[in-house]
Amino acid sequence: MGAGFLRVTSTDLGGTRGGFSLSRSLLTCAALLMAATLVSGCGSWFGKKQDAGEVAAPDVIYGRADAMLDQQSYESAAKQYEEVDINHPYSQEARRAIVMAAYAYYKAGKYDDAVSSADRYLTLHPGTPESDLAQNIIGMSYYVQVLDPKRDQTNARKALQAYQTLVQRYPESRYAAEAQNRARILRDLLAASEMQVGRFYLRHNNFLAAINRFKVVVTDYQTTAQVEEALGRLTEAYTALGIIPEAQTAAAVLGYNYPDSKWYKSSYALLQKYGSRPQMNEGSWITKTWKGDGKPA
Repeated sequence: MGAGFLRVTSTDLGGTRGGFSLSRSLLTCAALLMAATLVSGCGSWFGKKQDAGEVAAPDVIYGRADAMLDQQSYESAAKQYEEVDINHPYSQEARRAIVMAAYAYYKAGKYDDAVSSADRYLTLHPGTPESDLAQNIIGMSYYVQVLDPKRDQTNARKALQAYQTLVQRYPESRYAAEAQNRARILRDLLAASEMQVGRFYLRHNNFLAAINRFKVVVTDYQTTAQVEEALGRLTEAYTALGIIPEAQTAAAVLGYNYPDSKWYKSSYALLQKYGSRPQMNEGSWITKTWKGDGKPA
C-alpha cells in the first residue's frame, strides 16, 4: 500500500520533487496521527493501571472480611482484616481489624497466627475495649491444643497463664467466668501430669526425682484434687529415704486437711511401721508452704 500511495501522489502532481514533498507531508501527518493515537492509548492504559491499583476504603475491606467470616471462610477473612491494618493503619477500623484477624485465625485453626495477632493487638492497644477479647483468644488458642496428662503440657501452661492474666486484668470481663473455670481444669490437668511423672519415678525408686514432682503439686496446685495423693506420696518417698521429719510433716498436713483420706490412713500406718507418727516440723518446706496449722499458705 506504501508504493501505491507514492505512485498516486507522484502521478497527480506530475513531478518527483512535488511528489516527494507531498509524500513527506502526508507521512508527517500520518506519523503525527499515529503518535496521537499512541499517546491517547497510553493515557488510557495508564489510567486503567491506576484504577486497578487503587486500594479500597477501610470500611469496604472490613465489610468484605465480615462477609467472609459469616461464610466461614475464616483464613480469607483473617487476611482481609489484616489488609485493613496494612493499607489504612490510622483508620478507625484498623484497631478492631487486628483483633478480628486474631479471632478469624483461631476459627481457621491457625493458632500460632491467632496468638501472634492477639499479642500484637495487646502491644499496640492495651486497655482498649477489645483487650479482654484479645487475651481470651490467646487463652483459647492454647487451650484447644491441650492433650492428656501423659503428653507435654507446654500449651496447658501457656493457656493457664493467659487465663490467669485475663482474670487479673479484666475481672469484669464477660470472658472472666469461663476463664476461671478453664483455669481450674488446667490446674488439675497440670497437677495430674506432675503426678504421672512422679509415680513413674517412685516405681523406679528414683525418690528424689519423685519428690520434686510431688513438691510441684503441693506448692503450685494446692487447690486441685491431686494434692491429697501428692502428700501421701511425699510421705512414702521421704520415708524410703529415711528423711522422717519431712515424712511426718507431709502426713500431718494430709491428716489436717483430709482426715478421712485413704492416703492419710496409709501414711499413718507407714509412719507407725517406723515407730513414728504424723507431726508438723518447723524446718520443713511443707510447713512453710502450708503454714503452721496445715492450711495452704
